[in-house]
Amino acid sequence: MYIQVSEDFKKKSKSAILAISIFVIVYILMFLFTIILAVACIGGGILLIITKPMFLTLMLGIGAAGTGVCVFFFIIKFLFKKHINDRSYLTEITRTQEPQLFKMIDEIVKEAETDFPKKVYLSYDVNASVFYDSSFWSMFLPIKKNLTIGVGLINTSTKQELKAVLSHEFGHFSQRSMKVGSYVYNVNQIIFNLVNDDQSYRNSIESWASMSGYFSIFAAISLFITNKIQWVLSKMYSFVNIRHMALSREMEFHADEVAAHIAGSVSLEESLLRIELASNSYNNVISFYDAKVSKNQASKNIYKEQSFVMNFLATQNELEMKHDLPNVKLSESGLFNKSKLMIENQWASHPSHEERIARLRKLNIIKDTDNEHAKNLFQDFEKTEEKLTAKLFSKVKYQKGKTELELDVFKTEFEEQYNRDSFDKIFNSYYDNKNPDFTIQENHIVKDLLFDELFSKEKVELVYTLIALENDKKTIEAIASKELVLKTFDYDGKKYTVKEAKNLIPEINHSISEIQKQIQQNDSDIYHYFLSSTDDSGKKTEFINAYQLLSAYDASYEEKLKVYTDIAHATAFMSTKTMPEQIKRNFLNLKPLEDTLKNEIRPYLENTSISFYLEEQDVKDLNYYIENHLIYFNNDHYIDAHLQLLMRAINVYPYLLNRKYFLLKKDLLNTMKDLANSGYTEKVN
Repeated sequence: MYIQVSEDFKKKSKSAILAISIFVIVYILMFLFTIILAVACIGGGILLIITKPMFLTLMLGIGAAGTGVCVFFFIIKFLFKKHINDRSYLTEITRTQEPQLFKMIDEIVKEAETDFPKKVYLSYDVNASVFYDSSFWSMFLPIKKNLTIGVGLINTSTKQELKAVLSHEFGHFSQRSMKVGSYVYNVNQIIFNLVNDDQSYRNSIESWASMSGYFSIFAAISLFITNKIQWVLSKMYSFVNIRHMALSREMEFHADEVAAHIAGSVSLEESLLRIELASNSYNNVISFYDAKVSKNQASKNIYKEQSFVMNFLATQNELEMKHDLPNVKLSESGLFNKSKLMIENQWASHPSHEERIARLRKLNIIKDTDNEHAKNLFQDFEKTEEKLTAKLFSKVKYQKGKTELELDVFKTEFEEQYNRDSFDKIFNSYYDNKNPDFTIQENHIVKDLLFDELFSKEKVELVYTLIALENDKKTIEAIASKELVLKTFDYDGKKYTVKEAKNLIPEINHSISEIQKQIQQNDSDIYHYFLSSTDDSGKKTEFINAYQLLSAYDASYEEKLKVYTDIAHATAFMSTKTMPEQIKRNFLNLKPLEDTLKNEIRPYLENTSISFYLEEQDVKDLNYYIENHLIYFNNDHYIDAHLQLLMRAINVYPYLLNRKYFLLKKDLLNTMKDLANSGYTEKVN
């Protein structure tokens, strides 16, 4: 298979090669400088010792020679550096174990006209990648790549979609023209190693300096020179890397085209659109079990649970099913992204899904599809799932023997947790990222209002349009003030220069003001809709009380949060070197703030609807902290056990604040939901 690379690809390849060439020239100049410096230092050191042999000149001569050697070694140390990928989280599989999967890989390799991977691994997550151990010599010696396939990806794909994703990975290495990407990647690694990965070098310098006071002077000189070299190389890293990223984005488009020719455009598109949902579902399961560690509970099969969560979330979001998997449409994937601002992210290694899908649709390559579930490629996929789940949880340290949750128990507990932590679907996500308007004044103007109109898709989109406009404004202000450096950007389909950015701000402010008025009017309509609907139901007092409780808490929130910011600021000295007497004074000054914190936390712990969300041990520790006067510093030493209790109290306080806000808001919305479900709220005349 031969696919002609685009003009953009050629252009960005040339730009990347030019950047590498400039880097090579700069590097050669520095290399020559360090050779001259090394020769001068070693020659000067020997000459000094020969001219006047004595202990002082011997130490100075060795120190001078050491400086030259250290600086020279710094500039060539990347030659001996090899990047070894961590394989501890991977599980190797072979052709004998999984012949059907390897048959698919054979087909991809043949069509892409590339080499079969050296090894094939399974990972835990929702991804696929090709990797290899690299060094400086990788640019000149052929290296076989390894393939990694995430079980979370296999679990949420059809055979054709998996083939498309794997074809994309091999597409990166399918043509000679793609080799420039590997070269740029290796140069990037070299510069990164020189600029950032120098801890072992610094440790060597410090060891040398510790041998003698004489050597410490020359060690400081060595570090001074290498710091200056690093500064130059850091500038080169930005220069090369920005071009590498631009090329990388083009390589993604090219790899997509390879995948489309092998597996079809639609299969890759549908996989791209579902992958975020699949990843979120996997991460939701991981988060669920993170909270179960203290209860010594683990999963037997995390992938069955991933499937359940994915289908559950798909149902909540009213997604269609296709081939027994959620079918996420492009319009649904960007439902809450209303930004009009388009900036080419020059530091991004991948284009957006929207950009990739637009290219795939333009290609529109149709292939025969195999829409069986990808897990059917495996001899015994359930056994594989359980094996990787056991390996994943083997890394968790449980205090007692762990117990595995049954799938039905997981389903029940996850649904209960989801329902506790989310607002009812009846509000159509209107309140997910906004609060009720507490500035509304009651009036007696009667309107014909319908619940469905108040929480329609159009009204919800107003909320997310406002969020997008406010974010766009911040970004454009950063462009205008040159905090964000770029040449041009697109806004609402029109291209602007940096100089024109400032002129856009009044226009955006006007749009924000107009949207705010519409949202405020809708919030007022919502308030009066429910207020009027309670006249005959006898629930007017319940609605008003719930509304006023949240309003009062909202008004006091910033003041309550200040308790946290004040005590966090007052305890910052513990992370810096401080004299013992000053530490004692700091803790004395902390006492009033700590008393306030204790008084704030106490009612939350007494409220079972809030303390329910804390671990049992956390509740015990917080109660102990509140009821006791703890000493944090004694005999010029911190008392770690007491400090841990203090920091736990400080860190849990914002969580308690937010949890109460959420519960008050949910109580109000539940009251509104009950009213909406009653016969009183169908229509108000």
